[in-house]
Amino acid sequence: MYQVATKTKPQVKTNYGFITGMLFWCALIVVSSVYVTTPLIIPFSSEFQVTHSIAAWTSSSFSLFYGIGFLFFGPLADRYGRKQIIVFGLLALTVTTFIIGFIHSFYGLVILRGVQGFVAATFAPTALAYVFDIFPKKQIVTAVGFISFGYVTAGIFGQVIADVINQTFEWQFVFILFGFFYLLTFVAVQFILPSSENRNTTNGLYDYLKQAKIIFSQSNFLFCYTITIFLLLTFIGMYTVLGSYLGNAPFDLSEKGILFVRAAGIIGMVLSPLTGMIVHKIGLMTTLRLGLLMAIIGLFSLGIAPNLFWIVFVSIIYVGGISMIFPAIMMLVGELGGKQRALANSFYAFILFIGAMLGPIVGIALMTTGNYIITFSVFAFLLVIGFVVSFLIKR
Repeated sequence: MYQVATKTKPQVKTNYGFITGMLFWCALIVVSSVYVTTPLIIPFSSEFQVTHSIAAWTSSSFSLFYGIGFLFFGPLADRYGRKQIIVFGLLALTVTTFIIGFIHSFYGLVILRGVQGFVAATFAPTALAYVFDIFPKKQIVTAVGFISFGYVTAGIFGQVIADVINQTFEWQFVFILFGFFYLLTFVAVQFILPSSENRNTTNGLYDYLKQAKIIFSQSNFLFCYTITIFLLLTFIGMYTVLGSYLGNAPFDLSEKGILFVRAAGIIGMVLSPLTGMIVHKIGLMTTLRLGLLMAIIGLFSLGIAPNLFWIVFVSIIYVGGISMIFPAIMMLVGELGGKQRALANSFYAFILFIGAMLGPIVGIALMTTGNYIITFSVFAFLLVIGFVVSFLIKR
């Protein structure tokens, strides 16, 4: 028996680096769907003869049902297994995304974007719980950092890919391409990613309501969620406004010029996988506050930047700050969650994407003022609130 156990042991050795890479790719490609319609609002408005604010619902419907899905799939992942829920989500996402590529009705598009958002919600809270299930404690911070890197990179990747395809082909090809991405990812996850053994078949509705009451009775979670709602609200709101800002006087950039400015933000995203190292150096709360401060400076400076060079520079600072905040707040929620970690993560993701839903709506509403300094300053002020709230969190 001893010899058999000795021979089989190397076969179950887990390649955590490879799993981290797979989770990064999944985070990148799934969350890109949040952002692909950001540069398509004007084409949607033109093709379907609707206002920009109505066209923005192609983004907002996704974000709304994405957030709702987190509350639904988080508990299901506890019951049926992390990998099983991720695999189901990728398959459903493949089918839904392909269908969107052949839709010609605006209201059908909005409805299907909502469905797409709902099934895309299978990944984010499930992946975070999956990491805590299978990774050694010392490697959790690195894995979370790379998943966060995928999330924040998706904010630029999704916009840039959609913009490039829309300029070359029709907008429908954006969804056809992403449908192929999801199909390949589904196959890879199904046959390569190891299963997590952590399942709980005893949790019912009463247990989750009890856990929710515990979470929302703690001020630390309320403070964390206050910061959370502003993250994608300002991120998507800023990029919704930025295209109009750069396309008009005094910059008058072409679509390719605007695309370059969007893509430059990727430079700031390199801070996300480095956040684990930064946390070890200066501490989790200091890292969170540093990220908030960078994002505030970057956003406020966008409205007063004197030339295009400075706009690119301060947008990189803003994205760099956001890239530090994401893994820091995820680690903080995971740390505070304890036995309620899975549900705490689900609420985190739900609140995060309620902010994402509000982002384009708030951005377009602020644009009606005609003053971009006010617009970017309002976004910056929201993060100032988050910065102040961070000092109320007690660990």
